[in-house]
Amino acid sequence: MFVSTAPETPAAVLLDVRAVAARLACSSRHIYRMADAGMMPPPRRLGALVRWSVDDLDRWLADGCPRVRPLSKGGAR
Repeated sequence: MFVSTAPETPAAVLLDVRAVAARLACSSRHIYRMADAGMMPPPRRLGALVRWSVDDLDRWLADGCPRVRPLSKGGAR
């Protein structure tokens, strides 16, 4: 008999860049640009892997996609 030792609530689901791009209907490169510019939640790094939390993305989308990092002093976008 197999007994699951998994917790009752599922762990946070993490998406790779292609899944995030498909979800936002844009390119993978655009996702990296947005994350680098602070325009979306930053990814989580798991060694060499780069992943985004579904919960973070859903919250960001529900809030109207606000910047997550302020503009730099030089006014760069």
